[in-house]
Formats: sequence, structure tokens, C-alpha cells
Amino acid sequence: MSHATIHPVWVRAFHWINAAAVILMCMSGWQVYEASPIFAAIRFPAAITLGGWLGGALLWHFAIMWVLVANFVAYLALGVFTGRLRRTIFPLTLRAIATDLVAALRGKLSHSDLSAYNAVQKLAYLVVIVDIALVIVSGVTIWKPVQFPVLRTLMGGFDNARIVHFVAMSVLAGFFAIHVVMVALVPRSLLTMIRGR
Repeated sequence: MSHATIHPVWVRAFHWINAAAVILMCMSGWQVYEASPIFAAIRFPAAITLGGWLGGALLWHFAIMWVLVANFVAYLALGVFTGRLRRTIFPLTLRAIATDLVAALRGKLSHSDLSAYNAVQKLAYLVVIVDIALVIVSGVTIWKPVQFPVLRTLMGGFDNARIVHFVAMSVLAGFFAIHVVMVALVPRSLLTMIRGR
């Protein structure tokens, strides 16, 4: 019995590259953060950081940054070109979000059709796309504050750009954690992201 493809090969490839890049960026970023914490109360254990020291972490961070940026730009370009982004994320209404959120909180949200996203998923994916863009823009602002004075000004200066970058990274880490929990609750969704159907 044949099954329709839910996620084409390019979507699956970009998904797994993005997942690996985000994990490595967070781990190396946490090591960078440890050298000069923005929020003194937040510390990250060495076991979940990457790089060993500030210099090593920066090398990892900058290397993986190019993978994340290239993957993100290529994904958006193909998503727009093929129409997949428009088809999977839109239309999206506040009413649909509220209805599906209430159903999800009651444990009554159907997962029988994995080929279509519910409104909460659509919102989450839209938020994560915007958030990755913000992570990249704020990261570039921190990396090259003199070369990008307009970005630096828009973010309220270098120190504020660091806070924006940290908060955007935290949103991304939160999305990742919730995403993993949802996959654990609906394991068939993992199979579709591996096999495509």
C-alpha cells in the first residue's frame, strides 16, 4: 500500500540540518555566555556547553552560524518558490488558534491527519521562522556592531542586541523542547520527518 509524501526530501533535509545547527549554536552560545553573562543568575553547566573556553566556543559558533544561515535562507527560498510555506502556514486566524489551543489543552486535538498543521502548529512554525531571523540579525549585530550601525541602533545598542540575541535563543530553545515533547506524544510525526510519509 503506497502512502502520500507528507514531507518532501528537501524539507526533511533542511529540518535535520536546522535541528543539528540549532543544538550546536545553543551549546557554543552558552559557553560564550558563560564568559560574560548578561543575567548573573543564569549559569549553564559545562556538560551542555561546547568549545571548552571562550575562544573555542566562538570558533564553533561562527562555523555553525554559516550552516544555520545558509540552511535557513535556502529553506525560505524553496518554501516560497514551491508555495509550501504559504500552503502549510496560511491561512491563520486568531479564532482558529484559540479553538485549537483550547482543544490541545483539553487533550482533544486530533492528530489523525499529519499532512495538515493545526492552527497552533502553524503559529509555532511562523514564530520560529521569525525568531530564527531575529537570532541571525541580532547575532550579526553583535558580531559586527561597527559594520552594521543601523541594526545596532534599531536594537538599542550593543548590550541590548546581546539581550535580544539571548532572548531569541531562549525562545528557540523553548520551541525545541516543546517540539520534542510533542513528538514524544505523537511518535508518528517523527516517522514522517524521517521517511516523508
